Amino acid sequence: MQGWLSILIMIALGAGFALVSVLLSSVLGPKKPTPEKLAPYECGMPAVGDARERHSVKFYLVAMIFLLFDIEIAFLYPWALALRDLGWFGFAQILTFFLILAVGYVYVWRKGLLDWGPSAVRRIRSQPVDRKVA
Repeated sequence: MQGWLSILIMIALGAGFALVSVLLSSVLGPKKPTPEKLAPYECGMPAVGDARERHSVKFYLVAMIFLLFDIEIAFLYPWALALRDLGWFGFAQILTFFLILAVGYVYVWRKGLLDWGPSAVRRIRSQPVDRKVA
């Protein structure tokens, strides 16, 4: 119980410090609101446009692919730590893993998901649009 008491004391001290800091800043802080001070602050740039602006589907696809490859790369660290214990079997596993990763990367690349430049825009605009009349 003695170990838990010290943890509870630290939690109480941290919460108390946070509460006292917030209360003191609200009581002692200046209160001169202006339109500039009340405007939302976002990375030092003034807000332009609507916050609910629609993004291209390509943006979300690239975000999902980034997460996919990022998570797969995160699995390399524990594998690297256990490499000596795994031996040749572990080496074959990681080669298979990289092969699957490379196939996925080539598939995404061939689909044109990574093309964001002007050539991709020209290629998309030059393709005929198939419109079916319902």
